[in-house]
Amino acid sequence: MKTISGKALKYGDNINTDLISPPQYLEKSLEVIAQHAMEGIDEDFTRKVRPGDILVAGKNFGPGSSRETAPIALKMAGVGAIVAKFFARIFYRNAINIGLPVLECPDVDKIRDGDELTVNLQTGEIINKTTNEVYHATPLAAPVMDILNAGGLIGYLEKTYGQK
Repeated sequence: MKTISGKALKYGDNINTDLISPPQYLEKSLEVIAQHAMEGIDEDFTRKVRPGDILVAGKNFGPGSSRETAPIALKMAGVGAIVAKFFARIFYRNAINIGLPVLECPDVDKIRDGDELTVNLQTGEIINKTTNEVYHATPLAAPVMDILNAGGLIGYLEKTYGQK
């Protein structure tokens, strides 16, 4: 997994885990939780998102509880990657651990909803095919890429240390 291409789904600042994964669904299956991803801010999100689309947000994406259902819901809904100015640390780590790429980019304000993007996870380069602009996110470190390439932390540990 080196590049991801898809349509930008643009949101603002301070999108918390209750908005990403509404708490009234937490005791449901992961499939049901994914059907309600981002419902707290966009009731049409799961109808709009297509496999590989790139969620673009502003500052502080994912604050709130440490529940892993927030990044899991986004990944299962089809989000290929998330680009934001910065992430709440626990959300960032949970996303990497479940195999969902997250990149921090200071130029997200230049990206519009619906722009076609290609994100290079290793270099951090984001190409906006709609505007022919290039933005620079913080590239993902080699150990993070190893986890993502294994599909998440569990896959990485199984690959690295073998199954018991």
